[in-house]
Amino acid sequence: MENPEIIIRLTPDEALILSDWLERVQMTDLSRLIDGAAWAPLHRIAGTLDKSLPGIFAADYTERLEAARRRLAPAQDDGSGDHEGGS
Repeated sequence: MENPEIIIRLTPDEALILSDWLERVQMTDLSRLIDGAAWAPLHRIAGTLDKSLPGIFAADYTERLEAARRRLAPAQDDGSGDHEGGS
């Protein structure tokens, strides 16, 4: 039997970075590159992230975002750029 939903697990840092990226894409010309049908799931993901991340409304949001970026950035000596996440 097929599972009717797909569950994606993100760390808090991953969720914060993804939320910020989705917001920036929606506010730029890049949004014109996204197929109309793709907006429904993107808006659903963005809405879920917004509800799950109270830190996006914190006064120190920018600092939190930059700290998350530093933690997720590949190491300088790691040229692969790939990230392995735990499930």
